[in-house]
Amino acid sequence: MRWGSLNDLGFGMQKPQLLVPVIATSNGTLVHPAYFLLPLPAWCWSQFSFFMMMGPNGNESSATYFILIGLPGLEEAQFWLAFPLCSLYLIAVLGNLTIIYVVRAEHSLHEPMYIFLCMLSGIDILISTSSMPKMLAIFWFNSTTIQFDACLLQMFAIHSLSGMESTVLLAMAFDRYVAICHPLRHATVLTLPRVTKIGVAAVVRGAALMAPLPVFIKQLPFCRSNILSHSYCLHQDVMKLACDDIRVNVIYGLIVIISAIGLDSLLISFSYLLILKTVLGLTREAQAKAFGTCVSHVCAVFIFYVPFIGLSMVHRFSKRRDSLLPVILANIYLLVPPVLNPIVYGVKTKEIRQRILRLFHMATHASEP
Repeated sequence: MRWGSLNDLGFGMQKPQLLVPVIATSNGTLVHPAYFLLPLPAWCWSQFSFFMMMGPNGNESSATYFILIGLPGLEEAQFWLAFPLCSLYLIAVLGNLTIIYVVRAEHSLHEPMYIFLCMLSGIDILISTSSMPKMLAIFWFNSTTIQFDACLLQMFAIHSLSGMESTVLLAMAFDRYVAICHPLRHATVLTLPRVTKIGVAAVVRGAALMAPLPVFIKQLPFCRSNILSHSYCLHQDVMKLACDDIRVNVIYGLIVIISAIGLDSLLISFSYLLILKTVLGLTREAQAKAFGTCVSHVCAVFIFYVPFIGLSMVHRFSKRRDSLLPVILANIYLLVPPVLNPIVYGVKTKEIRQRILRLFHMATHASEP
């Protein structure tokens, strides 16, 4: 075995030259030992996903980029599928911006439940924006590569925003519990300064819990495939490509799931058990009114947690990397909640619905000659 430059292997690259281990066969062909000693023409090298770069000391280097995928088996249809995806993204952004505007403009909606709803809408805009532009670039322009640091940044954004959304959903459940079970104390318990502190706590909690994830990934050497199984970067997806022990990543990921998503969903369920116990003791009219105020939040909880749990289960138990199911679940997880949340709250919440209809009515009259 001898050390050869990338120019020797047919890359035609100029300085800086990177040394890689190569083996000369009997006919003079230079091959890399990672490819099982098979002589490969130079044009094939760029098609392989192995990117272990070795120096003279034999140490693996870190990855410089990853390759994102679109929809396996539907590559030719991706260009056209991007149009409905783009439409859904625009609906999500416009719908959530409308919710924020309506709550801000309508003074009667300056209550804890609607302030939490504004937080939820803001997070939905950010979480869809963190992934959708790159997905559209993949589908329309075949821009599948993402730099290592950009991947880590996207990973942190998606996971931290998901943690923040879970915390806000928990805060909204607490608001419903106090409003129904202790209505006389609602105004004193959930004051505006306290609601603001809860919002800040949601941001800090989400960022603090997820900050170690990209740090752990940064420490790992990569010497396997650099092809990810989604259209964006997820911690559980990236760590599987490492060629070192990932027990720390697995254990910390489990801690995050239990302490954040698991605990939040458990507390939300417990709060609704207490709400149900209280509501069953009310009159029929009061029961209908109480349940009506909870329907939108229950829908938002299911819209968020069901795809999240499904995606986590697929990553945990699925053995096939070429399966389309994880990709579909991942896209649903990031795109469906931002699209459906403003629709659910716009339809189910009378005050928001009336304000939106008033805005459309004013816009229609203003456009008339």
